[in-house]
Amino acid sequence: MEIERKFLVDRRPSDINLTSAALRQGYLVIGDDGEARIRDAGGAYTLTVKSRGSLSREEHEIPLSREQFDELWPATLGRRIEKTRHEFALDGMAAALDIFEGDLDGLVTVEVEFPSVAAARAFVPPEWFGREVTEDASYKNASLAVHGRPGDASGVSR
Repeated sequence: MEIERKFLVDRRPSDINLTSAALRQGYLVIGDDGEARIRDAGGAYTLTVKSRGSLSREEHEIPLSREQFDELWPATLGRRIEKTRHEFALDGMAAALDIFEGDLDGLVTVEVEFPSVAAARAFVPPEWFGREVTEDASYKNASLAVHGRPGDASGVSR
């Protein structure tokens, strides 16, 4: 299970230790029941299937070879995003600051993964987090890949 909350970022923090990777991901299937995507994270290739949901949803991930990724990549045309992901620890949990590129340039989000739904609900975001968009389907990466940046998106620019 993936349990996470997602927020817009109004200003980037300067006091956290970040590990960065360029990501490109494309969606093979986006439907009412979930999505299937492929991702290149700096040469680490994966196929991920996620169920429908917001705070909590099933997630299955398997590694791909570069050849498998390259074979599938053309099938994602029109359903892609590129971003730089900066991973860091936040109160003992994994967090990711995503700075989007291309058509989504200027959009910055942060996601925090939790061990339980109770922990997710109890989380108090740091003051540098902006508006929460966990329940807003227009901010899911699959929606961003198809529909682009939502009209009311705030977030810092590069």
